Formats: sequence, structure tokens, C-alpha cells
Amino acid sequence: MGDFNLALVIVAIVVCVVVFLFNVYLLVNFQHPDDANQAYFPKFVVVLGLSVAAISILMLPADVANRQACQHAIYNGACNLTLPMKDLWLAIYILDALLVFFVIPFAMFYYEGDQDKSVGKRIKSALMWVVTTAIVCGLVLGILYGLVGKVDFTVRHLSSGTTNFPSTWDFSSSQPCIANGAHQCSAYSASASSETTWTMRATFPEYVVALATIVGSILFTIFGGVGIACLPLGLIFSFIRRPKAVITRSQYIKEATELGKKARELKKAADALHQEERSGSKGRKWRKNVKAVEKEVLLLEEDVKALEEMYPQGEKAETAWAMTVLGYLAKLVLGVLGLIVSVAWVAHIVIYLLINPPLSSFLNKVFIKLDDIWGLLGTTAFAFFCFYLLLAVIAGAMMLGLRLVFITIHPMKWGATLMNSFLFNVGLILLCSISVIQFCATAFAYYAQATAAQEIFGHTLQSLRGIKYLYKYNVFQIAFIVLAGLTFVYYAAFGWRRKKPSGRFQLST
Repeated sequence: MGDFNLALVIVAIVVCVVVFLFNVYLLVNFQHPDDANQAYFPKFVVVLGLSVAAISILMLPADVANRQACQHAIYNGACNLTLPMKDLWLAIYILDALLVFFVIPFAMFYYEGDQDKSVGKRIKSALMWVVTTAIVCGLVLGILYGLVGKVDFTVRHLSSGTTNFPSTWDFSSSQPCIANGAHQCSAYSASASSETTWTMRATFPEYVVALATIVGSILFTIFGGVGIACLPLGLIFSFIRRPKAVITRSQYIKEATELGKKARELKKAADALHQEERSGSKGRKWRKNVKAVEKEVLLLEEDVKALEEMYPQGEKAETAWAMTVLGYLAKLVLGVLGLIVSVAWVAHIVIYLLINPPLSSFLNKVFIKLDDIWGLLGTTAFAFFCFYLLLAVIAGAMMLGLRLVFITIHPMKWGATLMNSFLFNVGLILLCSISVIQFCATAFAYYAQATAAQEIFGHTLQSLRGIKYLYKYNVFQIAFIVLAGLTFVYYAAFGWRRKKPSGRFQLST
């Protein structure tokens, strides 16, 4: 037993190192050339944030493995070298909250500061925003914790008289308790009126995690509900809308000319917004126009890429076209596999969470069966399903950002991602990762039973005063399913259509 737990500790250390190195690799390959050999603090924050997000997702499978390592002991503390999972959970999520609400905003304010200002002035400006945010968050957290930072557990009060210790033990369905008649166990015969509420104050770290989870759950429900459908369907319909053949040179020149005109219009619009920024006119209309220009630039880049696919040039034109065809086939395969996973997620939520009592434990049983085949197979599949939800969140955020323009668009591009886009997406991943873990701890409660995560996210969080009703009535799960259904209907109605080029771009006045 001790050797197995020691192996678990070693695996945890190795995984943390691998995650860190992999995130450094992502940063180096995704970063924009303009950020090479500079912006070291934002880069450190990006690597740290991605590492915390990935480790937090992997901690739930580690929590399950930690419980299994001690399955023959009376309690986890009776084992040697088991991981202190509850302390690790609280530490990782307090760090998560600090990164999301303080460190990442500071890094973004500093990175996006006026380059004409000195480093000291940029740091001062960023600190002013962060300190203001810290004061407001501290006051809100302190007031809420003082007023409603309590946990209400529903318990059943039992009392029983004594009886002579039996000389023989005889239990059956007709006699489930010691002795018979009036001496039945109180737990067997207690009435509903014996229920009462046991109130205690939650610890402040647990309350911070709970509130951060609520904020993340709102974003997760919106973006994840949309993304769970648009992630696979977007890939499938991308294959359907693929270029079927190479266009002629005259068609290419005509399309390229139109894109050039649009590019010049966007440059004029960007120059006008830059002049407004220098004059200090950064009001609501200016911010709206900036988001509109960002959206049009992103769409223009997609049009240019699509045009290059339809008319490959150079000595390796045939190879480029073959790679384009293979790329769309890969999208189709990934889309079909993703659709299977999405359908499994939606079915599991309905079967296990929304129907009371559950029709089946569904994916819980699948993971347990996989563990029976090989010890880590079930936990690997479990981790994959959790990571898939994070990918769905990113896909949903991109879709809503492009169509509704109510969030700042920060696309991730290989070799062309600026640090502010990196920081934005890392913040989104960190904020939603808390809710992903809570969601998975609830959805896979049977598989993850008796873990530290279930104690925090299952019992404490779902019993907090004022918050528990959101979980009691499955508000987030119902909204998740509704948004997934609406997104599926949207793609069924419009996803197969080829995207039409947008008209002339104009700034709002």
C-alpha cells in the first residue's frame, strides 16, 4: 500500500513538470513575432495560468486515484504518503481566483498600456485598476461572508433506548434491526418530523471558491452550453462548406480585388479609431467600434485563408491542395468523434442529473468498467471528458463573440497570438475550470465518491446559504441543455449555408 501511494506522489510530480513544459511549448509556438524576446511578465503569467488550469482538471482523477490508493484503510489519513487533496484543492483554487481577478488583469492593463509612457507609469496605471478591483472584491466578499457565509445541512435527529446485547445475530428483511417489536432501530422507524437543520460557518477559503464557482458557472453554462454543440457541428459543417475544386485565375483576381478593397476600408477605420484614442475620446461608441473592427479583421483573415485554399500557388500547389483536402477530412473525423462525446455528455446530464431518481449512472459505470480493464483507463477517459468541456467553453466563447460582439474577440493563432489574447483566453479557461471541476464532480458523483473534491464541491458548495437553491433546482444543468438544444437547431437551420461576404464596413456614429 505504501509503495502504491509513493508511486502516486511521484506521478503527480512528473505530471506537473510535463504540464509546465508543454505550456512553455504552446507559448513559444503561438506567440506573435512582435512579442519575441519581450513581455516576459505576461508570458510567465500565461504559463502559470495554463499550468494551474491543466493541473486543476487533472486533480480530480488524481483525487480518485488517491482514494483508491487508500481503499483498504478505514480513512485516508491511515495510509502512508497519501496526498492531502483537500488542502491542495483549496490552494489551487485560491491561486486560480488570484490569477483571474488580480494578476491577469494587471498583466493585461500593463501590456495594453500606452507604449509612449514609461514603464513606471504603465505599472502605476495597471496597479490603480487592480487595487480598485481588489478593494471592491474584498468588500463584497467580506460582507457576503459575514452575512450569508454559512452552510445549512439537513440532518435527521435520532434517539434510541437500550436493550440487552443479543447472544445471536439474525438480520433479515422482516427483522432488519437488533431484537424485535418495540426495540427496532430508530434509523429504521424514524419519522420525517425528526429532520432538522444543522448550521455552521464555512471557512473563508471555501467561500471564496464557492463564489468564484458561481461566477464561473454562469460563464460555463452560457459558453459551454453553446460550445458543446458548436464544437463538433462547426467541424462537420466546415467540411460540408469546404471548397470542392480549385477556382480559375480570373476568379481569384476578382475575389482578391474585393478583399483588397475591404482591407483598405478597415485600415481607414482603424486609423480613425487610433486618432480618437490619442485625442482621449474613448467612450462607449469608441469601444463598440473597436470590437466591430476586430470582428471584421478576423472575418477578413478567414476570407483570405479560404481564398488561398481555393487557389493554391507556387511549385507545390498540388501538394497544398492535397493537404487542404486531408485537413477537411480530419475535421470531419474529429467532428463526428466530438459529436459522439457531446451526445454522451448531454444524455448523461439528462439521465443522471435531471431525472430524479436517476435512470442510470451511465458514464460512471463506463469509467468503472474501464478501470477494471486497466487501472488508469477509466481515470484517463474521465480526464478527457473534463477537458472536452473546457474546449467547448472556448468554442462557445468564439462563436458568441463573433455573432453578438458582447465580449472582446481574442482568437488564438499559431505563430500570431499577442499576449493580451493569450491572457484573455487563459483567464477564461481558469475561471471556467473551477466550474468544470464542480460540474464533473456532480455529474460523476458515483465514480468520484468519497473524494476531497466531492466534499468541497458536492456537500459544502451545494449547502451554502443563498447558493444551494441554484444546485437544488438544477438551474445550471437545465440552462446548459437548453442552450445546447438551441445551438443545435441554429446549426441545423443555418450551419450548412456557405458564408456570404459581408458588405461595406462603416463605423457607428
